[in-house]
Formats: sequence, structure tokens, C-alpha cells
Amino acid sequence: MTPPNAGDAEALVVGPVARQLEAYNARDIDAFMRCWHEDCLYYAFPNEILAAGADDIRARHIERFREPDLHGRLLSRIVLGNLVIDHETVTRNYPQGRGEVDVVCLYEVENGLICKAWFKLGQPRMAEDEKA
Repeated sequence: MTPPNAGDAEALVVGPVARQLEAYNARDIDAFMRCWHEDCLYYAFPNEILAAGADDIRARHIERFREPDLHGRLLSRIVLGNLVIDHETVTRNYPQGRGEVDVVCLYEVENGLICKAWFKLGQPRMAEDEKA
């Protein structure tokens, strides 16, 4: 059997990360959850566990997906081994109105599923039309 080339290996790592972002933007919880391992860990960087396991991640995102303006815009992506590092700007609906936040996302992928993820958030910026 021929081992996969580097491009194939990278696609196996990037695939679940790309698909979960697409599902996030579509607010499709079932497609989103197909990208996560059952025992995945979801952290606020560096080590605060926000969700442990797929059930916790699902519950967290069912609530998040209710936001009408929710959207993650990928700015850049780096792949190193089984790690994917995304820089995104995420539009959210905060209690005080619509805004954006810059996020660095670090995903660890094993066997085609995200098994760990860390998120470092910047300061939210409120939309100009929300400041008036």
C-alpha cells in the first residue's frame, strides 16, 4: 500500500476544521458535531476547560447558533502536523448589540476528528450602528 502524500495527510487534518467552520456559519449543529470526537476537550486558552465531551460542546453551540448575526470569517490558516491554527474574525450578538471579536483557534486533529481545541479571544468591538 502506498502511504498518503503530504497533501493527503494535510487534507485529513484540515478537513474537519474547515467543515466545522462551514457548519458553524450555517448554524447546522449536526454537521458541526460530526467534526468533533466524542471525548473532545474545548478550552479557553491556555487551559480553562469550557466543554468536556461532545454533549457539552453541542449544548454550548446550540445556544450560540441562536445568534442571528453569527459568522466566523477565516483570515488565515496554518497547518503543522496534526495541528490547525486559524485566525478568524467572528461576528456575534452580545447583550449590548452586534459586534466582532478576533479569535485565534488551535485545533488538534486525530483520526479525522477534532479532539482538542483552544480559543484565544481579543476584545469585542461593537458595530458602529450599535454605538449610536
